[in-house]
Amino acid sequence: MADHDGSYKYLFSHARMVEDLLKGFVREAWVEDLDFSTLEKVSGNYITDDLRGRADDIVWRIRWGRDWLYVYILLEFQSTVDPWMAVRIMTYVGLLYQDLIQAKQLTPGRKLPPILPIVLYNGNHHWTAATNISHLIQDIPGGLSLYRPGMQYLLLAERDYREEEFHGLQNLVAALFRLENSRSPADLLEVVTHLLNWLSSPKQASLRRAFTVWFGRVLFPTRFAAENQPIIEELEEVKTMLAERVKEWNKESLERGLRQGMQQGMQQGMQKGARQLLLRQLKKKFGVLSSDIVSQLDRASEEQILQWSEHILTAETLGDIFGN
Repeated sequence: MADHDGSYKYLFSHARMVEDLLKGFVREAWVEDLDFSTLEKVSGNYITDDLRGRADDIVWRIRWGRDWLYVYILLEFQSTVDPWMAVRIMTYVGLLYQDLIQAKQLTPGRKLPPILPIVLYNGNHHWTAATNISHLIQDIPGGLSLYRPGMQYLLLAERDYREEEFHGLQNLVAALFRLENSRSPADLLEVVTHLLNWLSSPKQASLRRAFTVWFGRVLFPTRFAAENQPIIEELEEVKTMLAERVKEWNKESLERGLRQGMQQGMQQGMQKGARQLLLRQLKKKFGVLSSDIVSQLDRASEEQILQWSEHILTAETLGDIFGN
């Protein structure tokens, strides 16, 4: 669990990942006015008034439009469902605003900047927690409902995205989601090949390293037995290892198919031989058989043929065998 969350923090400590997250998954018009060259990671550690420390996962800020109006992006990573996530998000947002006030980092109109809270969920089960704090508060008729908070967070659940949504999309976060949801070595190899092409620049060395760490600490432990887990140092090694695994997987699939085909053929051959043997015995004992009897033999199962073969030893008529 700690490796999973820690690896996600490492990945999303890179501006390119945050940019692809916003461009690819926050499908709202205001995103088009963001200046991604101004993406800046800020502290996510806060001290409350009673001196208790709290920390969210990652906080970024980015310039919006022509004004230095920062949109703060609060990222929270979850691998399990937290039913009180909306309370945590409201607390984090309040602490961030408190910190901005104390640091006098307000907008030109002396207002607080907007905040986009994002919960990135990579668990296996459906997210069932409320995404708005108001849904967790008892509804009381009358004027008291006016004072109920209504903060919403944006939930991005990896398991809810379909594979076809990402085809042809050059987006690192989409690639991460595909890797999490991929089941075959061939699917993994395809995504890793794209990653190597997208992160080929020397400037992307740190991000390549982040993906390499994620493979070693998160993905491979869930896909390979402990004794077979590969040790990798470079992303290129992931591609080489997966390419070899695809060859082994294809060979195993072919061998498995051949074995199944041989077993099926042997079974069919034995059944056909038993049917022909019974047919010869019937003809020898009772003479020419009617077309109905022959058709009955052709349609019979292996078990039925064996039963009839046992009855022929004591039967005096065809009716003793077939019951007609």
